[in-house]
Amino acid sequence: MSELIVLGYDDRAVANRAFAEVQELERDQVLDLTGLAVVSVDANGETHVDTPARREGKAALSATAGALWGMVFGMVVLTPAMGVVGAAVGGLIGKLNQMGVDNTFRDKVRSLLEPGSTAVVVMASKVTEDRFAAAMERFGGTVLKTSLPEQAERELAEQLAGPEPTG
Repeated sequence: MSELIVLGYDDRAVANRAFAEVQELERDQVLDLTGLAVVSVDANGETHVDTPARREGKAALSATAGALWGMVFGMVVLTPAMGVVGAAVGGLIGKLNQMGVDNTFRDKVRSLLEPGSTAVVVMASKVTEDRFAAAMERFGGTVLKTSLPEQAERELAEQLAGPEPTG
């Protein structure tokens, strides 16, 4: 099971310090990251995503994990409010709903990302909750969290990959 944690801040500098602390917590084995990003929204409402291409002391994410993280992150944070969507996107949104990432959670995340705000988005397969909370408390901000069951993650990855080739 993975945890999806979104830490919202009004100040980019505070978010950057929180981002660095999350990386330090991984080195201290407080959490095992499967995805990490800083998302900021500029004054014009444009969203900017910064992810670490390489993290010290740990191999890069596998292509599958990277694709899964990118899709989950995009669906949770960057997908506009529900409207007319294609069948594939609709299926992914349905899968995210089954995983516990419902419209309410996505709406809360989007509300954190007003122009001028920044969020640190953490996806981790293991989190030592008390140590993580204690370390992050000094940064303040708004914390949103949901769990992603392992089976649902696998099903989502399979859906993202599409049907296996035949023949």
